[in-house]
Amino acid sequence: MPDPEIPVISLVDLGIIRNVQWLDDTLEVTVTPTYSGCPATSIINMEIETALHAKGIENLSLKRQIAPPWTTDWMTDTGKAKLESYGIAPPQPAGGPKRCPRCQSSQVEKISQFGSTPCKAQWRCTDCLEPFDYFKCI
Repeated sequence: MPDPEIPVISLVDLGIIRNVQWLDDTLEVTVTPTYSGCPATSIINMEIETALHAKGIENLSLKRQIAPPWTTDWMTDTGKAKLESYGIAPPQPAGGPKRCPRCQSSQVEKISQFGSTPCKAQWRCTDCLEPFDYFKCI
């Protein structure tokens, strides 16, 4: 299932699906939102329920787990690569993108700490002059 705000990455690659297990005849899915006030949480839950019901899962329990809090460390390498190929610089522990996701130049600058969603910041490449989103390291 894709993330509703960044459809190029799956919920699993984003790292918010923490556990899936059968408890008797009920499938329990544990989800950790990217942050406690994430506006996409209700949409994500609805998409999970819809997809699993379509697969014939009748008894489903969605469990919200906020501790430990989600971190970008939980994103898969595949997910980070998908972000970059989509034009979003993946999170980096050093506080900013290493390179422009479009031209691969390392000449980048921050435009704004705030991007199109709360988990992204706006950056620009000084070589190709294209703006791009950077997925903040959390």
